[in-house]
Amino acid sequence: MNTAETAHTAEPANAPGTDDGWRRLDPRTALVTAVLTAGVVIGTAVPLAMGFLGHFGTAGAGLWTAAGAVLLTGCAALVDHVRWRRTRYRIGTGHVDLHSGLLLVRRRSLALDRVRTVDLTARPLLRVLGLVTVRIGTGEHRDGESTLELDPVTRAEGERLRRLLLARDAAPGGDGASAGECDGELAVLDPRWIRYAPVSFVAPMLGGAAAGGIMQISEWAGAQGDVVHWTVELFRALPLFWTLAVLVAAALLTGAAGALGLWTEMWWNYRLEREPGGTLRVGRGLLTSRSITVEEARLRGAELVEPLGVRLFGAARVDVITTGLADDEEAKEASHSTLLPAVPRQDAERIVAAVLREESAPTAAPLTGHPRAARGRRLRRALAVVLAPPVLLAALGAATTPALLWTALGCALVGVPVAVVLALDAYRSLGHALTGRHLVTRSGTVRRSTAAVERSGVIGWTVRQSYFQRRAGLMDITATTAAGTGAYTVYDTGAAEGLRLASEAVPGLLAPFLEWDEDDRGGRGSGPPEHADPAG
Repeated sequence: MNTAETAHTAEPANAPGTDDGWRRLDPRTALVTAVLTAGVVIGTAVPLAMGFLGHFGTAGAGLWTAAGAVLLTGCAALVDHVRWRRTRYRIGTGHVDLHSGLLLVRRRSLALDRVRTVDLTARPLLRVLGLVTVRIGTGEHRDGESTLELDPVTRAEGERLRRLLLARDAAPGGDGASAGECDGELAVLDPRWIRYAPVSFVAPMLGGAAAGGIMQISEWAGAQGDVVHWTVELFRALPLFWTLAVLVAAALLTGAAGALGLWTEMWWNYRLEREPGGTLRVGRGLLTSRSITVEEARLRGAELVEPLGVRLFGAARVDVITTGLADDEEAKEASHSTLLPAVPRQDAERIVAAVLREESAPTAAPLTGHPRAARGRRLRRALAVVLAPPVLLAALGAATTPALLWTALGCALVGVPVAVVLALDAYRSLGHALTGRHLVTRSGTVRRSTAAVERSGVIGWTVRQSYFQRRAGLMDITATTAAGTGAYTVYDTGAAEGLRLASEAVPGLLAPFLEWDEDDRGGRGSGPPEHADPAG
């Protein structure tokens, strides 16, 4: 990518115009800016007008407020109109170019063969006008310099740019399947999927946020004391336990309602399809429509994600492991890596198999369990975390008041069983396997993840052993890749088993760092030693 910035001067004779392939953004951008600015101004006009009443009277306050609103809206529209006149883009031979800027002219260029994503987003007002925002990215991380944004263009122009910029030769199909045979719809929205929204972690977070928002707004209004007093009076007749239970239930119900609304906004009109040329396209959104495209040539695997609440209902979501997806804030908000929301697990595995062009999902392969020493490590760590606060409270209670002793006992009685159950579940979740093309690793309990990473995409291994792991004969072995999170770890596997796994997954990659004696070397061919130790 080449980026250039120059001070604004008179346009040269060969400046970009409407010919030579140069195009402008849609001229209605000034209208969009005016409407959005007017909405913000109206939202702030009422408190400002109330403040002016004492100085100018009702008529004067309304006149001054309206004049200020019109002035601000007009200025914003004028600035955006100038921005529209100063912005040009074109798709040339080998490059996509964007010239923009008011006082400072920016001339930016992306090589076409580096373009990895072309995403279309339409907020409600843009949808009404038939416009979209186009984000063209290379997937590199250079503080936004690897992304061009065209805001806005018509939807037809956005679709033209997406097809043109992502035009590739047909991607080779897995297991001899041709790309054309697999093109078409892979999944569409099933309204029954919405039942998994209230059991996600979003619901309690939204419930807590709602309670905090009520307290914050009441503080701004100077009525926080009244809200607290009203709440105390409302539950005066109830014991403390039931008061807390009712408040928690109310927060959870509020959060569940919020989670349903958020899910509907994000995933309504969902559709996953494979397009000719080897791209996966996700379309979704109720008010704000989003179209996210993933190039199959960049796929390095898939991940089955099962948060605890969703997993209890037998569901999972599907993320892709791919290179070339930006990690800036807008990309995170757009959930670029999520191909499928929480759905029944068998449906998720079907999509994994279809996306990876496999007969069966690698994430459904039988996994090798880990030694019992790994279970002991999880039990000890869970109990240490849960018992630390009660021990501290008990120490304080012994020196001060017996009430803290009872509090410590209650915390221990509640926390210890929960910690033991989660620790045992975390141990049962551990596992790994090698399939035809993929390394599969699973771990986690609150958020269980089963990742299937292409073995050809592994570029290195990291072997870690703490002092306690070494005594227990365990190790963590991490596959390094340029895709996804960049590292996928097999936790607390047996030392010999972990080294054997790495050696078989990518033959020869770890061999220069292993040492073994002649007894282990002999008779095993090219396979790894039974008791190999990492040399460094």
